[in-house]
Amino acid sequence: MIEARRLHILRAVADHRTVTAAAAALYLTPSAVSQQLTALEQETGHRLVERSARGVRLTAAGEILLAHTNAVLAQLERAEAELAAYSSGEAGTVTLASFATGIGLVVAPALTRLAETAPGIRVRVQDAEGDASLPMVLDRQVDVAVAVEYRGAPGADDSRLTRVPLYAEPFDAVLPAGHRAAGSERVPLGELAKDPWIGPFPGNPCHDVVVLACEQAGFQPVLEHTSDDFRAVVALASAGAGVALVPRSALRGMDVAGAVVRPVDGNAPTRRVFAAVRTGAETHPLISPVLGALGDAAG
Repeated sequence: MIEARRLHILRAVADHRTVTAAAAALYLTPSAVSQQLTALEQETGHRLVERSARGVRLTAAGEILLAHTNAVLAQLERAEAELAAYSSGEAGTVTLASFATGIGLVVAPALTRLAETAPGIRVRVQDAEGDASLPMVLDRQVDVAVAVEYRGAPGADDSRLTRVPLYAEPFDAVLPAGHRAAGSERVPLGELAKDPWIGPFPGNPCHDVVVLACEQAGFQPVLEHTSDDFRAVVALASAGAGVALVPRSALRGMDVAGAVVRPVDGNAPTRRVFAAVRTGAETHPLISPVLGALGDAAG
């Protein structure tokens, strides 16, 4: 008989590609993860992982078991959801991870709605960048992620996750007040090809959006300054240090004195925001109202 908790460990190892990283995500020791993998191999009668200096990878048998693992774990999530519904599910705690702008734009308004419509549901919010929250959901560290599309993200067809689209927003160009394009109503990105750029660190989903937009405009941006804090990005632009692309919602209420904000001409770079849960959990009586409130807040 294959134990479900060992399947969860197998998926974590496949996702994180090292025993150490999987152990950290699951709050286990590396030796405990290795022991559980060995036990799973004994249960199945197959070698499931191959270890090397660079980490671990699944064998062909491991890949077969992983495909079934995703289906089994999704069905267990559905079972938990139905059991919770059976026992009323009117009160409890849901954990949610979101990037900072998403917290302000949809999570906080959703909490206000839930206080009126489902007062028994308590939501615990964690600030996490858009590329961190999806692994947190898969590793069961949180129940819900408010995340953004990024290179390397699990795709919309990933059977492990169920998505709820929330909103899409354009990036605006932020220029020093004395910039040559400051007088334009809209700024073609190609005009900024030779400027120094200010942007998020590599790994931040917004970094991917900025770089991809510039590549599509025919150039590679030279990032002279990096910060994941958009207030810092705008402050540097105001000081004349360079140009930037910033999500429109991040600019709301921000002091942009010394800088000029202009829409991007043509197809503006856009970040698409969605909520995600482990497949099967979307019907959970605690999680479903949270997803509904997020959708309502996004409008």
